Amino acid sequence: MTITYSCIANGRAILADLALTGGSYQETAATVLRLVLLRAEPKTTIQMGSFVYHTLFIDGIIYLCASDNALDSVTPSAFLKNVSDIFLRNPLISQEHFSPSNAVAADFQQVLGKYMLKYNKNQDDSSISTLRSQVTDVKIVMTQNIDRILESEEKMSIFTDRTDDLQTTVSDAHLS
Repeated sequence: MTITYSCIANGRAILADLALTGGSYQETAATVLRLVLLRAEPKTTIQMGSFVYHTLFIDGIIYLCASDNALDSVTPSAFLKNVSDIFLRNPLISQEHFSPSNAVAADFQQVLGKYMLKYNKNQDDSSISTLRSQVTDVKIVMTQNIDRILESEEKMSIFTDRTDDLQTTVSDAHLS
């Protein structure tokens, strides 16, 4: 899962946004913002196209991020919570002073970028750990399967030896 886009909006007006990859996120983000305002729910997850849009709605401010995978909702939620905490703690970023043309908006793009990269890196580390765990699991299953095959061959060898012994006994009995 990778967070590819994030924004902060006051209602439907995007105050600060950042895309890590190319694409027209703003049109879809505008649609998602309208839906969030209509629902007025604190948290929303909406699948649109190949992206999943996660939102956090606090006091008229919408924190939004787009990710490329619907399976993980924990990382986007943690990202949005962290960004909202930073936004709400900063006295310079109050609703009265924050506008799209404000220099603070440009500065907050850096904050969005920093946290997007941080949460994406954590995901990469987590993905590597998951992959290593899966490889270990496969190794264990393969080892168990090889042990079973060896046991089966051993049993087959014993069975073959007994069959040979019986054939020898039967042959000797016929000759006598």
